[in-house]
Amino acid sequence: MSFKPWNQPLLVAIAMVAGTTAATAQNVQSAQRAIELGRYNEARAILRPGSTPESAFELGRLYQMRNMPDSAAFYFNRASGTTPFGKVAAGRALLVKGEVAPAESQFEAAAKATKNKDAKVLTMIAQAYGETDVKDASKAQTYLAAAQAVNKKDDPALMVARGDIFLHSDQGGGEAMTSFDRAITANPSYAQAYYKKGVLNVRSRNFNAARESLSKAIELDPSYAPAYRELADMYYYAGQYDLALSTFQKYIGLAEKSPATDAQYASFLYLTKKYPEALAEVNKVLQADPTNLTMNRLRPYLLYETGDFAGAATAMETYMKTVPADKLIPEDYSYQGRILARAGRADEGIAILNKAIATSTDPEKTAELQNDLATAYMAKKDYKSAISVYKKKLAAGKGDLTDQFRLAVAFSNSKQYAQADSVYGIITTARPTYGPAHLARAKVNANLDPEAKQGLAKSHYEKYIELSKAEGADATKFREGLVEAYGYLGVYNFQKGDKTAALSNFEQVLALDPSNKGAANNINILKAKPKAATSKSTAPKKK
Repeated sequence: MSFKPWNQPLLVAIAMVAGTTAATAQNVQSAQRAIELGRYNEARAILRPGSTPESAFELGRLYQMRNMPDSAAFYFNRASGTTPFGKVAAGRALLVKGEVAPAESQFEAAAKATKNKDAKVLTMIAQAYGETDVKDASKAQTYLAAAQAVNKKDDPALMVARGDIFLHSDQGGGEAMTSFDRAITANPSYAQAYYKKGVLNVRSRNFNAARESLSKAIELDPSYAPAYRELADMYYYAGQYDLALSTFQKYIGLAEKSPATDAQYASFLYLTKKYPEALAEVNKVLQADPTNLTMNRLRPYLLYETGDFAGAATAMETYMKTVPADKLIPEDYSYQGRILARAGRADEGIAILNKAIATSTDPEKTAELQNDLATAYMAKKDYKSAISVYKKKLAAGKGDLTDQFRLAVAFSNSKQYAQADSVYGIITTARPTYGPAHLARAKVNANLDPEAKQGLAKSHYEKYIELSKAEGADATKFREGLVEAYGYLGVYNFQKGDKTAALSNFEQVLALDPSNKGAANNINILKAKPKAATSKSTAPKKK
């Protein structure tokens, strides 16, 4: 699954204050640092004792990063006033509520009051755009240009704000990366710029560059917790789940202890398939924060993954009744359908999955939902419908060899063995060393030739045995299949009159499975002294 169940806010802290005392300035800078590191409770504790506009302004930023726009607007308004600083604060109060045009009027008034000559005010305006998802970056770029003209050289904080602004624009990552590089050139020890660069590389899946940048941020500032979080994401996307989890645990060790960080940890445990551990963390978070949307979403997911289908159905029903419609995601429908199917309500689950597929506009999500729908049909033993779903997915070009394998299984379960054999043939041709496909193909051929008289499965079982002996093969993964393969060959060779080969085959079975009574009986039959006539009842039986 590709989605991330938590939001990661933009983190830009520009060390500036307007008309403050030295003590207030130090508190504000300490709070900015805490906000940058995601230590929101710590930042709030630093800022709350004071009642200055500067403290209120940073509280506005804090609540904006926590995705609480009403609280953010409240504190920005408390910081607002007639000074350029106050007008910037008023603009941010409007911007966080989505009132772009009125916000721009306040920013224009602030810049005009300084005659576009105060780099700090201009940078504050740029930061406002960088920390808000405003798609049209043209106004923001005006202030960037003005601030650069005043500075005469690149300012690291301004360059980071510039990068965040461009991330919202059509020019996107290229200009953003250039901005972060310029921040590093201006100050090679600026950890935040390396962090930002690393975040961008993680999102573009440039893992080597991401690791280099994030490691540099940690080298410059070992307490830079967000860099560990992004490294964990990088390892997760690269499929290195153990490293992902251990790195995320380092982040948790440095991050602020709060329900929010516990929720992130629970989410990451879920993503790395540590389902029982994730469920325990989810329950812990919900005790402190019962309305947490992400945790209420993950709880039915995790109950399903840990096998509590009835509990999952109850939890999902509660979640679906309480979550706002605009907060539902495709995975909700996917899990709801699967949960109902496994909770004995397959028809309801199938109806939900069909509805989700019909309304999905994301081809990747549609493909995931099709998998779940086919699984629901398989659980209901409606193999014909499952086959139809897999065929549609493959015809749309969204399937792969895994889907071919699932289609073959559906054919086999519906006793369409010839069709299953044909599909397994596609897989063994594409991946000739994939043992499970050869074993599965042997099984369907054995069903086509139940008395082993034609030996249809012989070559496939022999190939499976050959693969089990290849260098580096994991014997434990082949053991059960080998018992089946040698057992089949024993019966086949006996049918062909090659008792020596049959005896060897059954001895191989017994070596792999000493408790196999069928093999032991067949060995006794083959070693017994011949009688005048051998009745059919004494012939070796298939394993």
